[in-house]
Amino acid sequence: MVSEKRPKVLSCIQPTAEMHIGNYFGAIANWVALQETHSCIYGVVDLHAMTMPYDPRELRANTDRMVIDLLACGIDPAKSILFVQSLVPEHTELCWILNCFCPFGELRRMTQFKEKSEQLEGQRSGQFVSAGLFTYPVLQAADILIYQADYVPVGKDQEQHLELSRILARRFNSQFGVTFPEPRPLFTETPKVMSLADPDQKMSKSLGPRHYIGLFEEEQSIREKIKAAVTDSGDLPPGTEMSPGVANLIEILKACGKHAEASSLVSDYNSGKLQYRELKEVVTTALVELTGRLRQRRDEILSDETAAKVKLLEMTEKARELARENIRKVRAVVGLPVRY
Repeated sequence: MVSEKRPKVLSCIQPTAEMHIGNYFGAIANWVALQETHSCIYGVVDLHAMTMPYDPRELRANTDRMVIDLLACGIDPAKSILFVQSLVPEHTELCWILNCFCPFGELRRMTQFKEKSEQLEGQRSGQFVSAGLFTYPVLQAADILIYQADYVPVGKDQEQHLELSRILARRFNSQFGVTFPEPRPLFTETPKVMSLADPDQKMSKSLGPRHYIGLFEEEQSIREKIKAAVTDSGDLPPGTEMSPGVANLIEILKACGKHAEASSLVSDYNSGKLQYRELKEVVTTALVELTGRLRQRRDEILSDETAAKVKLLEMTEKARELARENIRKVRAVVGLPVRY
């Protein structure tokens, strides 16, 4: 069972076709670790995925796949709650209420709206930009506040949206009395995994298949990608600053938990003895071990997919119970009829 005595953590992820190791090391591995110390509520936010052009069939399939993948990664129904956002309508109800207390200027400041709308407009002249893309930070705030989360694990680039949640909680509490805790950022040390083919850029599927490794990718494909990964020209004198490509492979090795191996290879580099072939072999072995273990776990879950779906509905109902209780309180203080 999820302990209510522990600090409450809320974190969500949009459903995508495939997670890569950057997603795992940057967020999901931390989610798994937090289960041991916090009361964790995790969500697959399919409504957020509708703010950009999408295919309905792909959205449904990606949502189902993301749930399975998160369970395979170690999200434990005995320790956490995992829900699908669209199955908890209290999110959108609270979103509308918060919209009525959200300053228009705060939404105009959101950098991600500017970036994504420019991306759409750049793809084709006159490309449709939805109002949902503009207001989705309010839905994101509702995702957090509906569960009265104490902490939200974030990266520095996401801090702005969490700050909006704090602003809305503060404004709401000031007008109606203390209803929501102000969620605090939970900054954790997470590796920043870069592209294998262009290590000056963050790993992303949008760059193309050479740039990333899927979390459940097959062994042969992993071997080929690491073998082709960018390092540097070699034959550098001792003491030369490590190139981004070499540093990225070392970071991936450490993220796999192979700290002793990484330390030894760094020592070899500093003394001018590092062989890049050896570095790539060690990194490949670590990744094959990790992805093989995750694939095996996912296959086990998929062997009884019905049971996994039943478990998801059970967890989502737990999430809705919490959300329903809190929306009753909100409705009461803002002057709306309370449903019993």
